[in-house]
Amino acid sequence: MKGFLHNTAVLACFLVLATGALGQGTTVGFYRSTCPTAESVVRATVASHYRSDPTVAPGLLRMIFHDCFVHGCDASVLISGPNSERTAGPNLRLRGFEVIDDAKAQLEAACPGVVSCADILALAARDSAVLTGGLGWEVPTGRRDGRVSLAADTANLPGFTDSVDVQKQKFADKGLNTQDLVSLVGAHTIGTAACQFFSYRLFNATADPPVDPSFLPTLQALCPQGGDGNRRVPLDDGSVGAFDNSYFVNLQKGRGVLESDQRLWADSSTKTFVQRFLGLRGFLGLRLNYEFGRSMVKMSNIEVKTGSDGEIRKVCSAIN
Repeated sequence: MKGFLHNTAVLACFLVLATGALGQGTTVGFYRSTCPTAESVVRATVASHYRSDPTVAPGLLRMIFHDCFVHGCDASVLISGPNSERTAGPNLRLRGFEVIDDAKAQLEAACPGVVSCADILALAARDSAVLTGGLGWEVPTGRRDGRVSLAADTANLPGFTDSVDVQKQKFADKGLNTQDLVSLVGAHTIGTAACQFFSYRLFNATADPPVDPSFLPTLQALCPQGGDGNRRVPLDDGSVGAFDNSYFVNLQKGRGVLESDQRLWADSSTKTFVQRFLGLRGFLGLRLNYEFGRSMVKMSNIEVKTGSDGEIRKVCSAIN
């Protein structure tokens, strides 16, 4: 707890301007008087699930990304039912729904109808980064939950074969710049991917961008031709589960597992930011822990619903 509070305080001063500029009706400490235990309940719940299953941390980070890029950060990805966002191809492997449901149930018992599912997800994403060694950041809250969730609306989620130009455009459409793109994809430092999403690169002599030849046999052994496409492989070789910059070191070595990830090193516009995260000579350095928090604040305020817009769901998986 002391470490969490210290890390949050360290980063808070860097986020004051961003939070104020991008708040759109959200504010740090929104539940201070209406549900003072909101953040501590979410934090304890995420920690409890993480101790049983560490994969919930990258799962929750991926979940908020997939939520915010569709209808904004309104927890629409949590709604279940036919043709909801959860049924769309890019969301079929999302993990961590039970964590949000658990926190919501506790908060409904303590403060009925007060804390939104969208805010729980935003807080849980921050807590996931902290549990894996990242710094905390102040999360502006006050979001309300959306009432629309359609699988068809997920078509513009960034994909694993996207070129850098396509990735940059999808981020720009949400008000995020190239540095935000590289910072947020840095979440892959604690993530994994199923073989089916990259094995096509492993047995193709003309794969572009290519895989480091010294790393290729390792991936081929993990994902053999005709093998289990659902088998999961770390996106950050040698440092899975630790929130650090080794993910960028791997990109420099040609060890990016996903095609879209390795392209960040192959394209000059994003390579510059990867080099800055690596602290290479001649490049103004960036620290993933700080910049990730900044970019998460920006992303978590995409098209948020506040005031009388949206609702506070009683159950995160269903509209009231």
